Amino acid sequence: MANCRRINHAVLGVLALALLSVPLTAQARTAQDPVYTPTTFDLPEPTGRYDLGTTELHLVDRARADSTAPSGKRELMVSVWYPAAGIGRDAPLAKYMPKKTAEYVGRQWSEAFWLPGTVLDFANTQTHAKVGVPARSGKHPVVVFSPGYPFSRFLNTSQAEDLASRGYVVVSMDHTGETPVEFPDGRFVPGHDPDQAPTAELIHDVVDTRTADTRFVLNQLEQLTAGRNPDAEQRKLPHGLRNSLDLRRTGMFGYSLGGYTTANTMLQDRRVLAGADLDGTLSDSKDDQLVGEVARKGLKRPFLLFGSDTSQRLDPKAPNYDASWAAFWKAQQGWKLNLQLKGSEHFAFCDFRFVFAQLFHHVYGDDELIPIAVGKLVGKGDETEAVSAQRDYLAAFFDQSLRGRPQSLLRKESGQFPAVGFVR
Repeated sequence: MANCRRINHAVLGVLALALLSVPLTAQARTAQDPVYTPTTFDLPEPTGRYDLGTTELHLVDRARADSTAPSGKRELMVSVWYPAAGIGRDAPLAKYMPKKTAEYVGRQWSEAFWLPGTVLDFANTQTHAKVGVPARSGKHPVVVFSPGYPFSRFLNTSQAEDLASRGYVVVSMDHTGETPVEFPDGRFVPGHDPDQAPTAELIHDVVDTRTADTRFVLNQLEQLTAGRNPDAEQRKLPHGLRNSLDLRRTGMFGYSLGGYTTANTMLQDRRVLAGADLDGTLSDSKDDQLVGEVARKGLKRPFLLFGSDTSQRLDPKAPNYDASWAAFWKAQQGWKLNLQLKGSEHFAFCDFRFVFAQLFHHVYGDDELIPIAVGKLVGKGDETEAVSAQRDYLAAFFDQSLRGRPQSLLRKESGQFPAVGFVR
């Protein structure tokens, strides 16, 4: 959906209809008598050695006006995922999404699959991070995350948790008014309609807004490390958090439009030393090949392109050709690598890679059409390998770029991940 792949209700409807048109095996369910109960999900276990903590910050940019906010200023919500000190065992695990955001996002996808109500129970799904526990001592590299259009920041929680478990502080942000967001006072601001195709002009403006949001968040992180509490409500910060961020080693990654946001932020702000784009075109309109400024100019710092089968830069005659990736590859002056997750679709680069399969099995049991439906949405191949590959390559990239640790995984294709190809 970025830049912008919409929720294709026609395709999803066909898949749902196909599943509903045949006998279902689980619990002796039938197409005439399906069972739709809310379901929670299991997130993949983080692979790093550190326990996890998380907190949220409500940030107000008083330098930017926003007539839709009560304050009249731009307001943002961010989540911070960090290595925890290993104490606070009685602290609760964070839920995947706050209630209103969960209901909004869950309803969108339930409707997309022609399911009544909200079958996706994101509000009661547990993450692996404890709320507000003390941060682990020491300075940790910082990685900022921007989501796909118009996705919630929480839909890439698995990647944020894994990086934090490996010793990074990950700051994921919503972009108010475009992505859905819930504030501490209970206000909920819905996002753009994901089924409404955005114009090139809208995407241009959205990326500009996202870039300004990112630079403001970086400013607030500097305030945090200087000993100030940037939270608008002055809520208590986790012990040790302000001393755990090493902003001299700051990277960024984004999924879909968040990848474009990452590159554009790096073009404007040298504080971001390395960036990764997960399957996002670097253009205002991929169809019209309106290549963005950053694709024309390139960068002088490390950048990773990690794409699905829907993005490639080598064959201009193919329908999945992305002129912005081709232009960026030619213009890029810093370290660069282009990876392809073979057999994957666009949704493979967010948490839907594992959520859709769990949802379909919950609703339809062990129906033989489920792998076909999942393959159409997120791609073929082994789910565990796809998730592990993204996590390991992303971590290797930031380990090399921010920690100065050369990574053999980034030099050539690995037998450990046969589904990941190096695009030369």
